[in-house]
Amino acid sequence: MAADRLYLDHAATTPMLAQAKAAMVQGMDRWANPSSPHADGRAARAALEDARSRIAAALGWKGHVLLTSGASEAIAIGLTRCKASEICTSPVEHDSVLRVTPDATRLDVTGDGLIELPSFDPRQGEVVAVQHVNNETGVIQPLGQMRRDGVILFADCAQSAGKLPLPDADMIAISAHKFGGPPGVGALLVRDLALIEPCGGQEQGYRAGTENLPGVLAMAAALEQGGDWLASAAQLRGRLDEAIEAAGGEIVARAAPRIPTIASYRMPGISARSQLIQFDLAGISVSAGSACSSGSLKASHVLRAMGWDETAASEVIRVSFGPSTSEADIDRFADQWIKMVERRR
Repeated sequence: MAADRLYLDHAATTPMLAQAKAAMVQGMDRWANPSSPHADGRAARAALEDARSRIAAALGWKGHVLLTSGASEAIAIGLTRCKASEICTSPVEHDSVLRVTPDATRLDVTGDGLIELPSFDPRQGEVVAVQHVNNETGVIQPLGQMRRDGVILFADCAQSAGKLPLPDADMIAISAHKFGGPPGVGALLVRDLALIEPCGGQEQGYRAGTENLPGVLAMAAALEQGGDWLASAAQLRGRLDEAIEAAGGEIVARAAPRIPTIASYRMPGISARSQLIQFDLAGISVSAGSACSSGSLKASHVLRAMGWDETAASEVIRVSFGPSTSEADIDRFADQWIKMVERRR
């Protein structure tokens, strides 16, 4: 990436931490298959299991850790193989959840994208699948208030793992490249393996495929660095919120609890597509909603579910921060935003 470019799309993927890079390089020297019975394979297996324990410890997780290729696979395993007969989820979930739950009951959400708790009444034995932090708006769902006896709570923590404490859930999906690990590795955290049907030769029979040892080692190293930088991110996000509002912009889900690393803003009268082009030409990388659907011309399904009309929803971009984001970066983005608004005027 060019040195003069400003990267503000960390919710899509964030650069690998130095500690994760070093761990991955070391893992590449351990090239044996962890499932092989010989000495080389046993050494690789020992390293894999040590990393698994470190991942659980870093997250404060007491259950099982099933290693996957990322959060999308973890979601697919958890929601398609769960022994529950019914699933309910919200209309503001990530596409990876909506794809595998086409017949699920959809929960009601408020204009800020929060689950409507007064109407939340899941059935016994049902799976409730909800994002801990929305990947487009940064809204934090009140998962602690959604625990019910006899209900299986599935939390998509792709955007919160390594940053916020994990919610009290029965299954949790995480992805390493969201918190400074490499792409292509993640995990499904399962409190009780009896919740899902086994299918596969690895991961205690719950996933098929040779484990990505270098990636797993890097994921463990990234998680162990923690999220101490979130306090500074909160100050930066507050600074940017003020600048955007002063320039006539609109903050998505302004009143809702939001993670400091993600914010979505509307620039009235200028399409998100036009904004992305102009920011890119100015050397600034941002996105229009999820990276999984940012190439689509369709308005965000998250914003539409929150009650935004198609025109307003099509004028929203997402800005997301990482550990390296600075006050100067925020000011540079805000200055470019103001110039764009002034050009339109």
